[in-house]
Formats: sequence, C-alpha cells, structure tokens
Amino acid sequence: MCTDMRIRQAGQCGLTLIELLIFIVIVGIAATAILSVFGNLTRSSASLLPDKQAQAIAASMLQEVLAQPFTFCDPNDPAAPTAAAPGGCAVQETTMTSEPGETRTGPSRFNNVNDYNSGVFFPVVLPNQLPATGASALAGLPNYTYRITVAPTNALPNVTMTPNDALLVTVVVTGLNGATVQLQGVRIRYAPNSI
Repeated sequence: MCTDMRIRQAGQCGLTLIELLIFIVIVGIAATAILSVFGNLTRSSASLLPDKQAQAIAASMLQEVLAQPFTFCDPNDPAAPTAAAPGGCAVQETTMTSEPGETRTGPSRFNNVNDYNSGVFFPVVLPNQLPATGASALAGLPNYTYRITVAPTNALPNVTMTPNDALLVTVVVTGLNGATVQLQGVRIRYAPNSI
C-alpha cells in the first residue's frame, strides 16, 4: 500500500507483489474450503436418494391401502353400503386375507383394506405409462421390496370402539442400500358405509 504522501498525490498508488500473493493465497484457501463443502453436500444428497425413494414408495402404498373400503361385507355385496353388522351381509368380507383370485395389480384387484395383509416381501413394480403419452414404459425399481400387514387394533387414545373396528396398517419398504422404511396408519370402520 502507498504510505508516502508524495506518491499518493502523484496517483501512482498500487499493491506490492507480496500483498498480491497473500491475497491470492487467502482467496485460494477460501475457495477450496467452499468447494469442498459443496462437494460433500452433493455426495451426501446423492446417497440419500434411495432412502427418499423408499419413503415415497411406502407413503404411496400406505395411501393406497387406507383409501380402500373397510366394510362388514365384501364390497361387491349389494348390502355393503347399508350393513351395520356382519349379519346384514349376503357375502361377508374375509378376515385379514384377500379373496381367491384378487391381487394388488392384477385384473381382479384388492377391494378392501384387509385384502392387503401379507407377511411376504414383494418386489416393487411400477405400472407402465399409457402409450398415448409418448413416454417409454417405466421399468420396475430393482432391489426395492415391500410388505404390507394389516391387524386389528383398539389402541387409539380417547376413542371408544367395538373390537375389530380399527385396523393398523404397516408398510415396510426395503431400499437399495438395505435400509428399511416403515410407515403406519389406522383405518377405522364406519357403518353403514358409503362405498
């Protein structure tokens, strides 16, 4: 820096070579530190992607199950919307298992919450997109598996209900890195039901 008044008055003020080198070193160290932080953030956010995908799959499946009817009757029974007890059904809903021939993704799909109950892990398969969209078909998510269990529960605080009028739905999804995500929800029976 200029310290002599005569030089400053003449307009020939500037930086010395040593000052310039010190400035470059300080800026280089700061830039290296900032870039290493961004690099670490990028690496860690990419490693969280399988966990986020597993969470999204679990949330989607829990929403799918909880959106199903929870009735005394099989939902195909004409008495299902009005039955207030199992005796009001021509065809009672099976207990904690699916009806023969029903599957989650097949032509005859699950139609009640308890149909989803299974202690088995299944591979996650995404449906194909419609050809009209012009997008290629979606492939399944390899190495992701899910299990859905449904069990009666009466453990709701401050709620009085008859036995088996609430179901605890648990969805477990295992991701690419082996980590598991578990989500739970409760489905309460309302009788008579509007289906």
